[in-house]
Amino acid sequence: MNQHDAIITGIGIVSSLGEGPAAHLSALTAPQPRPVLDAERFAPYTVHPLPEIDWSSQIAKRGDLRQMEAWQRLGTYAAGLALDDAGMKGDEALSATMDMVVAAGGGERDAAVDGAILEASLARNDRGVLINEKLTTELRPTLFLAQLSNLLAGNISIVHKVTGSSRTFMGEEGAGVSAIETAVARVHAGQSSHLLVGAAFNTEHPDHLLGFEVGGALHRDAWAPVWARQGMRGGGIVSGSGAAFLVIESREHAASRDRNGYAAIGKVASGRARRGSGGLVAAIGTMIDAVGGSGLPVISAASGAHAATAAEMSALGGRGLRDVRAFSSLTGHLKEAQFPFAVALAAIAVRHGATLPSFDTTFEAPMRVGERVLVTTVGSRRYEGAAVVSAA
Repeated sequence: MNQHDAIITGIGIVSSLGEGPAAHLSALTAPQPRPVLDAERFAPYTVHPLPEIDWSSQIAKRGDLRQMEAWQRLGTYAAGLALDDAGMKGDEALSATMDMVVAAGGGERDAAVDGAILEASLARNDRGVLINEKLTTELRPTLFLAQLSNLLAGNISIVHKVTGSSRTFMGEEGAGVSAIETAVARVHAGQSSHLLVGAAFNTEHPDHLLGFEVGGALHRDAWAPVWARQGMRGGGIVSGSGAAFLVIESREHAASRDRNGYAAIGKVASGRARRGSGGLVAAIGTMIDAVGGSGLPVISAASGAHAATAAEMSALGGRGLRDVRAFSSLTGHLKEAQFPFAVALAAIAVRHGATLPSFDTTFEAPMRVGERVLVTTVGSRRYEGAAVVSAA
């Protein structure tokens, strides 16, 4: 043990399975875990939708709530849950010295304005003039501010008074890996005593689904578990709405507050292997070795994207890692929130010594999580990450 061990003392987690650690533990350990799906609203695409949420329980002021887009509400809400869970909510001294690391996308576009521009462009050739006209007549000035990626961190600071240093990363799954990696490294180095780290993703917005589909990434057949999508129509991703925020403290800081925490998180490994050269399988294996993951059960953030998921399956199999759970089968792919969500689930499972039934009976066998578990994520297009979560 070391006074600079990184201990997870609070978890705020929301997905189609519910909100909070207890709801997710219950869903993941049910005899026959079942996803919550919506195959109608965005047909032919299936999504994992958000549950009903009482936003006011974490975002008290209506003015704050009104000016946030859905992904900002979701992230701010999950951050509040994490602070509550860690026993820090409302403690001004702790909030003022708390650092924050957020993984974020680029906000949510005004779909109605985008549609109007596209429709008008069918009848006009002066596209540059058209764009300028729409920019000056259709878009609110505040909309530009709403697209800033660091607005999620800003709203968390305003609502929850977290006013230490703040960092925001962009870059899909890689942003989530970098956020966790940075937070853990700061604690290990003694640069931060306590941090709030996480991400949110709202897939129930047309431009986010469009972004996936433009790249040919979305699954087009009937829903199937992550590992079973190879060879099916589309790109393999079924996306979901969700958020995960963690309070991570040094062991010394947690002990000073009498908090034992869920679990400890060790070294985080990350990389960007060349996908076209066949080196991805080897790169994943190298990361697993770097964090000491050999022989451990695995909480996988596999996206379902065909090439990336096949490479992860091969890398895990090559290391003899057979006890694997791909949680995206139940929650959908959460983009920037994939890795924080995986770490949160791993910490919950370690704390409770959970036995996880198969999410996919063709590939996964019943698995008991002991005192250590490997967490992996392989980005659908780029970036990989891994870490070991162990008993606190």
